[in-house]
Amino acid sequence: MSEEHSKSVRNYLIDLQNRLKSEVINADPSVILHQDKWNRSKGGGGESCVFTGNQMEKGGVNFSDVKGDRLPASATKNRPHLIGVPFRAMGVSVVFHPDNPFAPTAHANVRYFCAKNKKDIHEWWFGGGFDLTPYYGFEEDCVFWHKKAREACSEIGQNYYQEFKRACDEYFYLPHRNEPRGIGGVFFDDFNQLGFKNCFSFLQRVGNNFLDAYFPIFNKRKNIPFVAVQKDFQQYRRGRYVEFNLIYDRGTLFGLQSKGRTESILMSLPPKVKWVYNWSPEQGTQEADLYNNFLKVRDWV
Repeated sequence: MSEEHSKSVRNYLIDLQNRLKSEVINADPSVILHQDKWNRSKGGGGESCVFTGNQMEKGGVNFSDVKGDRLPASATKNRPHLIGVPFRAMGVSVVFHPDNPFAPTAHANVRYFCAKNKKDIHEWWFGGGFDLTPYYGFEEDCVFWHKKAREACSEIGQNYYQEFKRACDEYFYLPHRNEPRGIGGVFFDDFNQLGFKNCFSFLQRVGNNFLDAYFPIFNKRKNIPFVAVQKDFQQYRRGRYVEFNLIYDRGTLFGLQSKGRTESILMSLPPKVKWVYNWSPEQGTQEADLYNNFLKVRDWV
């Protein structure tokens, strides 16, 4: 992997971070932006950008470009021959937690790794994706979201959307709850089989389509009137988000195992969450509709 390639990826990721920041500010002018540039002792650094506002209750758009002397276990699970080798990892991680229960939480990540194996050969790969976590379901939002996901995959082959959708459905799943986190999207990892140019182009489409998919939904739902019981349900369902991130999420594990910056890693957690013992929704309610019709693996498009 040439330094020129790494520079191209870095420039795109910084541009994506800046565009996402601008979209948040445009969508919710009340937001207060907390920007925090940081350096890593072993090499590299990044910028964490966290938002708090009236409509975007909490959001984060973080960029990192870090180096280390050995890949963490979460990154070598599928590449055992890279255990103990130095690496470089860069990416943009995004999470949006709206205040309005009718506006969904969204997550996205686009990332790039490179490492020099024990034969002194450079290896590289991309990963990432985006997924949506509604609290109150809207069919048209889910269809729109998955159309954007399919569109991101269309130029690299007809079968990739179904493959990456299935990977997303399988990844963002809570086995101890026997339920998905949301309605999915696309998820890919260890992606290098199409060559650097095509793989990097795909990464850019994923990042760009996330931006184009989420904000129309957020802007449509952010002003819907809601009552306290709906806010309570949102905070209860946010508990599932926390459980997934702290138990299963490989990005969180990678950050913590590589001794990354804890504040940046855990910025994905929502500001207010509730856990209620042995709760279930009353049938016939909007809350039950989420479980019955949206927290299911479906072909949305």
